Amino acid sequence: MAQIYISVGSNIDRAHYIQAGIDAMTALFGELKVSSVFESEAVGFNGSAFYNLVVGADTQLPAEEVAQCLKQIELENGRTPDSRKFSPRTLDLDLLLYDDLITHQGVQLPRDEIPHNAFVLWPLAELAPDKVHPILGKSYRVLWQNYDKSSQKLWKIPFNWKSSERNNQHDNA
Repeated sequence: MAQIYISVGSNIDRAHYIQAGIDAMTALFGELKVSSVFESEAVGFNGSAFYNLVVGADTQLPAEEVAQCLKQIELENGRTPDSRKFSPRTLDLDLLLYDDLITHQGVQLPRDEIPHNAFVLWPLAELAPDKVHPILGKSYRVLWQNYDKSSQKLWKIPFNWKSSERNNQHDNA
């Protein structure tokens, strides 16, 4: 079993698509570890604020298949295949980590945005504080402690999960 971490984001009908993404990943991977939900300003373009979080799961699927499944979930939730990188989106799911795999074949792992975007790093540091970045050799807790927090605005928000089980997991994250 591989341990994976996935970033989740939305700035269109945010609560609906975040919940839909979590539901679809739960159906695919089973039990998820879920970070707090954060709200952040759009990065790289002028647009509505995003909701972001990170989920952790275990899977037997190979990394490329996980990435393909995530793209399929995005498409099933209104994402268009030709959407630009810096644009509004219903659902954005990115495989951040797959165990300690380092690759650029098919899927980039670890995802290079991890140490650069607060909306990825803070929830990842919350979920896996002692896990060490396989290239940088530092824990996500240390990377977040050293992050220039003035560079991106980000704040935790309360999120109303549909299921009480999800509320319990979120509260304990």
